[in-house]
Amino acid sequence: MAPPWAIELVRQVCAAAGTSEPAVRWRSARRAASSGVTRRSLGSISVTAGTDELDQHLTLLHELAHWLGPVPRRGRGRVLHHDTRFYGVAFDLYRRHGIPDAEMLAREGGRYPSALRHARAAGIPGADGAWLSRREALRERARRTGPPRVLVAEHTVRLVRDGRWTRCAVCGVRVVGPTLARLRRRAGRHILLGRG
Repeated sequence: MAPPWAIELVRQVCAAAGTSEPAVRWRSARRAASSGVTRRSLGSISVTAGTDELDQHLTLLHELAHWLGPVPRRGRGRVLHHDTRFYGVAFDLYRRHGIPDAEMLAREGGRYPSALRHARAAGIPGADGAWLSRREALRERARRTGPPRVLVAEHTVRLVRDGRWTRCAVCGVRVVGPTLARLRRRAGRHILLGRG
């Protein structure tokens, strides 16, 4: 059962938007970070709440942005659901409900790095610095890890089902998204690289 503050937040957000409220499914986890999913077809939002209260709020608002925002659209074989239109709704909700810009950038940018690009385009204070910091952190990580090494030599991908996932039978790597769609249409090859 969702806590009273979450039920009230959903009520306020949906009333302000003039839309129906989703059913909220809530469960707790023994980790700091929260996660969530919005299922419009079922009329629900599910949140797995971590121990960090600010992250619980941000996660619920993120899912409410999916509830209120534009219907996800396809682009280049994938569903674009964290695009400029989505973040226009999300950033507005975060600010209206007291999520500080610095927290919003750190947490949303940590989960979805493309959020920083959208925040920069929206002119959110601190977004340029957060974007530059992320780029520098990626450069530093690449410097520390050194060149990649070959774990499995180049081979033809043979797709197999593994529960709900599709994997390469040769190297065991999950194959998802546009790559999976392409490999289902025609055979392909890949190589498995590792660091360190």
